[in-house]
Amino acid sequence: MWRVRRELAVFKILGALVCAGLAVYWWFEGDFWGVILAVPAAVLVGAMGLRDVLVPVRLAADPSGITVVHGFAGKRHVPWESIWDIKVDVRRRWGLRSEMLEIDTGDNLHIFSAHDLGASPTEVAAALRRRGT
Repeated sequence: MWRVRRELAVFKILGALVCAGLAVYWWFEGDFWGVILAVPAAVLVGAMGLRDVLVPVRLAADPSGITVVHGFAGKRHVPWESIWDIKVDVRRRWGLRSEMLEIDTGDNLHIFSAHDLGASPTEVAAALRRRGT
């Protein structure tokens, strides 16, 4: 079972509260453009934090298959037979390395970052391959 780290969810919620506070402050200061920037940021970051609190487990494996988060907070069970491919996409840009776990089920491509999993996508992919065979 792989989940979002609790610290990351708390950080997102605190970020949303800071953005909301800035929106209120700029409202009373009469800074229209500040409010225009802060309100959508508060809503977006707050929704991301809420998702992390409501559905912290992004990926789980059991003998019958995997369960993935689908949509905002829904879950979908995928049997091992329906999984076409499990791979890790590694990219390097501006001196940074990023990994994304890709699970291809034919109809859907489920993509998870290291932040979603709370672990390295390479390690998760290896564990899923061992479990699925």
